[in-house]
Amino acid sequence: MRYLMNWIGIVFAVVVLAGCQSAYYGAMEKVGIHKRDILVDRVDDARDAQTDAQEEFKSALQRLDELLKFDGGELEARYNALNDDYESSKAAAERVYDRIEAIDDVAQALFDEWQEELGMYSNDAMRRESERSLRETERRYTSLLQSMERAADTMEPVLEKLQDNVLYLKHNLNAKAVDAIRGEYRSLRTDVDVLIREMETAIQESNAFIEAMKEGS
Repeated sequence: MRYLMNWIGIVFAVVVLAGCQSAYYGAMEKVGIHKRDILVDRVDDARDAQTDAQEEFKSALQRLDELLKFDGGELEARYNALNDDYESSKAAAERVYDRIEAIDDVAQALFDEWQEELGMYSNDAMRRESERSLRETERRYTSLLQSMERAADTMEPVLEKLQDNVLYLKHNLNAKAVDAIRGEYRSLRTDVDVLIREMETAIQESNAFIEAMKEGS
């Protein structure tokens, strides 16, 4: 499914880039891929982005830990490696934010369409059941979105501290600079631990949401 959606996404890239999401969704439906499918796929992508972000931040923290154990040698090489990890963490965070935005766009389109179609039922029992399913899906989605946003919010303080350390080292490549940032390491490590826990929670909620959507509930 994902490979087919990626291929079709390329075909309609011009439409997407132009911001015509409704036209994009309409075009996808014509080939049998509905908003529900797109939502599941985007949640899947966001989950992968969160997993990648976890690893990037862990790597950056490990790199800083190695740098703080500096006792002579090539400090510039260690700084360059830390800077690379910071840039990778920053890019990973941006991907997470982008994925969350894409999820919310299709989710709102799905819910609006679903709500509108409730008025098309002639069978009251079917309409009530569909409405119950809609409310449950909205509730589950709201919980997922809050979890993702909460996890995303933990990335900013980590990025800020990493940036401060990288900038300080950039202009002070010496043992004294390493000593100066050593005191900040414990605070950064605590922030990364919080980030990882929140990411794990969001990933677990993503898995549960995907499973529920695939089951049709």
